[in-house]
Amino acid sequence: MTSLRIQVNGQSVDTDVAPTTLLIDLLRGPLGLTGTHQGCDTAQCGACTVLIDGQAVKSCSLLALQAQGRAVTTVEGLARGDTLHPLQEAFIACHGLQCGFCTPGMMMSACGLLRQVPQPSDAQIADALEGNLCRCTGYVNIVAAVQQAAQAMAATGEKA
Repeated sequence: MTSLRIQVNGQSVDTDVAPTTLLIDLLRGPLGLTGTHQGCDTAQCGACTVLIDGQAVKSCSLLALQAQGRAVTTVEGLARGDTLHPLQEAFIACHGLQCGFCTPGMMMSACGLLRQVPQPSDAQIADALEGNLCRCTGYVNIVAAVQQAAQAMAATGEKA
């Protein structure tokens, strides 16, 4: 076991992990953050996407120790108390979710994009979501949700 200190959703976490522990297993297991989903285990579906220091990464292909000293944000970290993040509100309003399995990963990839590009084009959104697979529907409503969230954040000056 190796000591690990990371920040998860704004909270400091000190724990011991095996060197082979994947970040997703730490998040879903000991930390109980089950909003991050484990889909393909090969980093192809994107259901496990989280932010590390604001960058979207696939937590099923990252060792927990690689997050040492860094800030991890999961879908649980998007809302502020009872107030949903604009991305969460937009996904609901635009029907950007179907079964919901891929939704957390989609939101985290979109959040990573909006941190870098606050007013993305449809092509930039499609490019950012390229590593997230939705088997229920197309991406039209998902792209619309990201656009709506970008507009809402621009109107209020909120940052992703």
